[in-house]
Amino acid sequence: MEFAQEVEIPLEQAIEETRRASPGTGAFHGVGRRKEAVARVYLKEGDGTILVNGRPAEAYFAAFAFSTDHLNRHLLSPFYATGTIGRYTVRARVEGGGATGQLEAVRLGIARALVEMTPEFRKPLKDAGLLTRDARAVERKKYGHRKARKKEQYSKR
Repeated sequence: MEFAQEVEIPLEQAIEETRRASPGTGAFHGVGRRKEAVARVYLKEGDGTILVNGRPAEAYFAAFAFSTDHLNRHLLSPFYATGTIGRYTVRARVEGGGATGQLEAVRLGIARALVEMTPEFRKPLKDAGLLTRDARAVERKKYGHRKARKKEQYSKR
């Protein structure tokens, strides 16, 4: 009975082989969540276009009255942190939540996809706070209260 010989693989090649790109498209995947919003983000080498639900990001988020400056500051911050502005094409599918939740979910998805693509990006993204999921969500309503914390007005008599 013969056994297969162990082969020594260089570290760079091993890392390259473990990168998980989608087999069909060659895009790297990241999921971002914020409040009730969920964004599935696909990232691949390209010209820097960002499509959200099949529309350009400026057009999609313009419906929520976000300025271009606000979009650039938030949506592109993972690219600024890693110095890769304009090098990747982003395709995002977002559902649930509102405008801010969706915007921040896409940003987290982009950051996670960048780390999936190039593990060296983890440190600058972590230092910029872009890999931390914002866990704040709406507090549930309690019985006997008008809202989560608001109560009926107290009356002594």
